[in-house]
Amino acid sequence: MDIPVELVLSAIGLVVASAAFVREFVLVGRRRLGYRVQMDTPVTGETDTASLVGALRNLSTPELGGAALDLSALSVVLVRIDNSGTLAIDAADYTMGPTNSPVGLRISFPGREVIGLAVTELQGVLPDNLGPDSGIGKRATGEGERYVGIIDLPKVALERRQHYKILAVLRRVHGTGEPAQPTFAGGVKGGKLVETQSRSGSPKKLMALSGFLVALIAGQAVLALQPDPPPRDCAGGSLTLVGSTAMEPMIRTAARNYAKTCTAAEFTFDFSGTSDGLVDLAEAGPTPAMLAISDGSKGQGYTTLVEYPVALSSFAIVTHPDLGLPNLTTPQIRDLYRGRVVNWNQLGGPDQPVVLVDREAGSGTRSALEARLLEGDRKVFPFIPCAGRASGGPQCEVKSTAGVGAYVAATPGAVGYMETSAAGGEVTVVSLDGISASVDTLRSRTYPLTVVEYATTNGEVAGDSLAAQFVDYLMHGAGRAAIREFGNIPCLDAVAQAICTP
Repeated sequence: MDIPVELVLSAIGLVVASAAFVREFVLVGRRRLGYRVQMDTPVTGETDTASLVGALRNLSTPELGGAALDLSALSVVLVRIDNSGTLAIDAADYTMGPTNSPVGLRISFPGREVIGLAVTELQGVLPDNLGPDSGIGKRATGEGERYVGIIDLPKVALERRQHYKILAVLRRVHGTGEPAQPTFAGGVKGGKLVETQSRSGSPKKLMALSGFLVALIAGQAVLALQPDPPPRDCAGGSLTLVGSTAMEPMIRTAARNYAKTCTAAEFTFDFSGTSDGLVDLAEAGPTPAMLAISDGSKGQGYTTLVEYPVALSSFAIVTHPDLGLPNLTTPQIRDLYRGRVVNWNQLGGPDQPVVLVDREAGSGTRSALEARLLEGDRKVFPFIPCAGRASGGPQCEVKSTAGVGAYVAATPGAVGYMETSAAGGEVTVVSLDGISASVDTLRSRTYPLTVVEYATTNGEVAGDSLAAQFVDYLMHGAGRAAIREFGNIPCLDAVAQAICTP
């Protein structure tokens, strides 16, 4: 199976974008309590004139009996705490410790003592949230090599992108060299505690994703600008379609869809009835330039014509909407067309004369009615066109499916027959023997007025001709979608093709 490249590119883009979204907002969580160590610097190594060193040299601490601080053990740490997610964080969202504990975040400094701390840069955060009674504080656990200095931070409510900073002075308790990195503990509901990165540059992952999607869209645009080559089974040329007016809307739709893909194909239409179409095809002689569509088989005549079963379709008995008879039986239909019922009150309807709206002799729809319901036995009426019918007369004839619908809708007491999908709301479609036309009743052949539709050529035509390719399109290809659109069943969609036998 050939899969279009642009479809593959679209699928890749959709998968990548969806995966990024899921990772960003579903797996990671939409609440993010972010932290970043912006500075962790030893005091030593600066010149004695540095303002910070000079200030710290003069400090002393009560814990050391008032002795001056040993600058070689000191370091200064600046930590940023922020809401880096997409949802606000409330105090109740913190998950550390019991509910009544004010502490929501803990920073641990292995091997270092927290001498002092200060809150700085309150970006949108209320000062009271980090005041003396908020739960902020410093402490320590363990002794010797297990000594850990701790800063407890309260459950601070943070709107999106709000932040604050903690500046702390630490003293080395044991060990030499680089001190251990601080660790952070805490969490929020529906999210997590994450280490954030500096916003001074664009994130590499975001830049990579953006570049990938831009390249993908550019590739799709290039492909879209390329003219689509016609499918391998397309045929060009001209084809005249003749025959059944009942099937005309369906076949026109299929031909229009074919021409959209196979742009070298041209169709002309001359639908004047099944009989006329078969006559025109026979008189045209062996030619791939004409195709006839017929309601039912061509019969015993036309020995040079070759027919292909295309679809199983149905015809409906329709009445004037004021009759109020939603169902008719097969015997009642026979009595109507054999002239035994002349008033609707004979069938339980209103006191209204019956007007039979017939198709002209040779119509495939009329042949289907006579073969399927009337057993070939009906009253022979003199030909009277409905357009010329005066006020009286039990029967008249029209040339097309559309003519049946229009005349039945406009004539009180009228009854006619037409292709089911063409029967609109202006007429009443009656059920036959309590059965309505549907895909299921067609497939089971329980609906009485079911007919096989044929595409017919004059002789065998070349496989690469437009006539042969269009027949194949209707039987095996995308043309079957148009058949289904009009409520019919493509013959090769059936469980067994036997349902398309006449």
